[in-house]
Amino acid sequence: MRLADYILHDVESILAQWEAFAGTQLPASASMTPLALRDHAEQILRAVAKDLSTFQTKIAQAEKSRGLAPQLLDATETAAQTHAHLRLRSGFDINQLAAEYRALRASVLRLWIDDCHPDAPDLDDVIRFNEAIDQALAESIGLFTAQVDQARNLFLGMLGHDMRSPLHIIQLTAAYLGSVDAEENVSGAAQRLVKSGARLKALLDDLLDFNRTTLGLRINLGSDKVDLANLFAEELAQLRSAHPGHGINLEVKGDTKGVWDGRRLQQLLGNLVVNAIKYGAPDEPVRVVVAGDEREVRFEVRNSGRAIEQSTLAQLFDPLKRAPEHESSQTADGSLGLGLYIAREIARAHGGEITALSDQTVTVFAVRLPRCLDGAPSTLSH
Repeated sequence: MRLADYILHDVESILAQWEAFAGTQLPASASMTPLALRDHAEQILRAVAKDLSTFQTKIAQAEKSRGLAPQLLDATETAAQTHAHLRLRSGFDINQLAAEYRALRASVLRLWIDDCHPDAPDLDDVIRFNEAIDQALAESIGLFTAQVDQARNLFLGMLGHDMRSPLHIIQLTAAYLGSVDAEENVSGAAQRLVKSGARLKALLDDLLDFNRTTLGLRINLGSDKVDLANLFAEELAQLRSAHPGHGINLEVKGDTKGVWDGRRLQQLLGNLVVNAIKYGAPDEPVRVVVAGDEREVRFEVRNSGRAIEQSTLAQLFDPLKRAPEHESSQTADGSLGLGLYIAREIARAHGGEITALSDQTVTVFAVRLPRCLDGAPSTLSH
C-alpha cells in the first residue's frame, strides 16, 4: 500500500500514537484532554497525505525539504501553524513541539513499513513524506518562534514603560536632596543618584525604542522647525561635560535648518559621538561636521583609531552587535549595544540614511537627512 493511502486508511492508529507521545510532554500535557493532545494532528496527517498524492517537480521537492513550500492562497494559517499556536498557549516549549514531529515521523514510517511486509516500501514515498514533515515542522517552528518573540517584546515594552514612573520619582527626590542645604556626603550621594538615574533612563529609552521597531512600529517622531547647528552645539556641550578628557569639535557649513524631531536628532548624534569616544583613539578629538544644501543636510562623526574590519562594518547597525574586539566591554560599559541600531532607525524614520566607512586613519559615520519629514511643510523661514 502506498504511504498516502496508508495514512488515510489507518489514521486512527497513527493518532493514538501521537496522543500517547504528546501525553509524555510534561508539565504542559498533565491537564490536557485527549482531544487537546491530538490537536490538529489529523489535519496535519491529511495535509501530508494530500501532498504525497500531488505531483511535484524535483525543484519543488527540494524547496519543500528546506521548509520553503509556497503558501496556500486561500488559508491564513496551515494546520501546522495553528497547531503551534495552540501548543504555545498550552505551555509547550519549542523542544517539545519539535519532538512531536520527530515522534510522528518515526511512528508513521514504522507502522507503514510493518504494514508493507513482506513487500519493500516505496523509497520515493519515504523521501516525499520526510519532505512534507520537514515543511510542517518549519511552519510550526516559524510561527511558534514569532509569537514567542512578540510576547517577549511586548513584555519588555510594558516593563520599560512601567519602570519610568518610579524612576522619575527617584530622580526628582535625588535632585531635591542635592539642592537643599545638606551635608556634603548627602549632596554627593544625591548627585550620584541623579547621574545613575539618567543613565538608567537612557537604557530604558533604548529598550522601548528597540521594542517599537521589533514590533514593526516606527520610532515616535515630533516635527518642528529647527536648526541643527544650534541643537548639535547644545548636545556636544553636554557630551564635553560628561567626557572632559576627550576633545569634541563641531564644524558647520551652509544652511542647517529644517523640519525634524530635534530631540531625536540630538539622540542620534549623541549615540554616534559616544560610540566614537568609546572606540576611537583617546588622544585624538572627535570631529562633527554638519553641511547643508538646498535639498538635504548631511553630518559626519569622524574619529581616528583602529580600523573596523569590513565583515564587522556590514553588521555594525544590527541590534545587540559589537565589534569582536569590544565584546568583552559589554558588561563593563553598562549599555545594551543598541546605540548604533537606534541611530539608524532615527535616520530612517526621518526619511534619511546612515552609513559607515573605516580605514587605517579614520572611521566615519555619515548621515543624510531630507530637509523635511514626510507630511511636514516644505517651506521654511530663515
